Amino acid sequence: MNEPRTTLRAETVARYILGAGFLVMLALSLPGQMTYDSLAQLHEGRVGVRETWGPAAYAAVLGFFDHLSPGPGLYVTASGLMAFGALIGLIGLRPRTSWWGVACAGLLVLSPALLIYQGIVWKDVLFANLALAGFVLLARVVRDWTPAGPRPWLSLSGIVVLLAMAALVRQNGIVAAPIAAGVLAWTVRGQGRQASAAWGLGGLVAVIVAALVIGWLVRPANAAKMDAANPGMRILQQYDIIGAAAHDPKLRLKEIAAISPASEEIILHRATRFYSGERVDYIGLDKTVGHALWRTPAPVIAAQWRDVILHHPAPYLRHRLSAFRWVFLTPAIDSCSQIAVGVTGPAPLAASLSIPLGQDPTDQSLTNYASWLYDTPVFSHLTYALVALATAVVLLIRRQPQDVAIAGLMIAALGFAASFLAVSLACDYRYLYFLDLAALAGLFYLTLDPPLAALGLERRP
Repeated sequence: MNEPRTTLRAETVARYILGAGFLVMLALSLPGQMTYDSLAQLHEGRVGVRETWGPAAYAAVLGFFDHLSPGPGLYVTASGLMAFGALIGLIGLRPRTSWWGVACAGLLVLSPALLIYQGIVWKDVLFANLALAGFVLLARVVRDWTPAGPRPWLSLSGIVVLLAMAALVRQNGIVAAPIAAGVLAWTVRGQGRQASAAWGLGGLVAVIVAALVIGWLVRPANAAKMDAANPGMRILQQYDIIGAAAHDPKLRLKEIAAISPASEEIILHRATRFYSGERVDYIGLDKTVGHALWRTPAPVIAAQWRDVILHHPAPYLRHRLSAFRWVFLTPAIDSCSQIAVGVTGPAPLAASLSIPLGQDPTDQSLTNYASWLYDTPVFSHLTYALVALATAVVLLIRRQPQDVAIAGLMIAALGFAASFLAVSLACDYRYLYFLDLAALAGLFYLTLDPPLAALGLERRP
């Protein structure tokens, strides 16, 4: 008779802690912490014109909430509600809640990942929240799945929209879709291989189609010209070319040399001096290098990039490993833009949005709080990767349907982090925020109802 009351009380306390954490986050951050990226994309969303190479879908989301209530405040509230709501939703996935889960909930709301990051207007935060919500909803679907029961089409549609939006907000976030599709295929495996494959492939195709449709619907009128230039891909290609050359002094850039030997000379002997695995930005410090790179036709840069990858894989991989080391291990975290508080950016841009620049005393307090934790595991992607990996292993041992979905969340977060081996341009801490948030969610889910019996750790009478 005592156990149900204890379980209910722990569950209720955990919900109250997370709810209070959400309100505290809003109190500390509203109307929202913003950087140049935040201001630029809010402006794009407000005027409906593509001005940067940031994702149009994120600008559209900001614009949608801005039209309801000017500024980022309503967006921050909705985005944070999705993250905290997903964490609260984890409680309902387990038949009971332990006091370990209550303690973990207390730690979660004190972590910078929730207390500070959820108030920052960054696409990385929205992507993480969308993916987290998608997998928690998927866990609920697979837990309640029965071969002969009605199909939860509304929930399945919600998962598709959440993961499609996640892929639009963060392009390499598409890695979450096949993992979710795999979880769905595993769920229906008892209905035969054909049914399993149909549900898995159907789910993946649904996400891709939804992303294409939503992307078309939110596409600004001038997007075609911006997309044709594809500056993001070109910057990555140029960085890889210079990085490979920096790691192999004997490497020659024959594709570039064929049209401009002078440009090849500049890239090999000047650009490589500014190369760093920390971030691509340093290369732009030399205007001569910038002119040599950007006056080279895009097809030539693309051809040279392919040549480096195919015929000089060793220096290319050394460069990519260096860049990945910086974003994953953040060896000098003070150089990696750990958090953002207040509002920073060009004064004219902020003025056009009627958003004042600067920091208030609360922002300073958040900065001080975070600074105490910079050199601890709290700001360590490696720590979160290990937590996510261990969580996935434990859940796959217990292997209840909802466990597999949450394990899928861990695998998706690890896969997303691994994708930066190919695309990392800078070590900014926010880029792997999804890994941190997913690992914290997985740890919370484990502590709600520790799988001691599955691990052979349960005490026997």
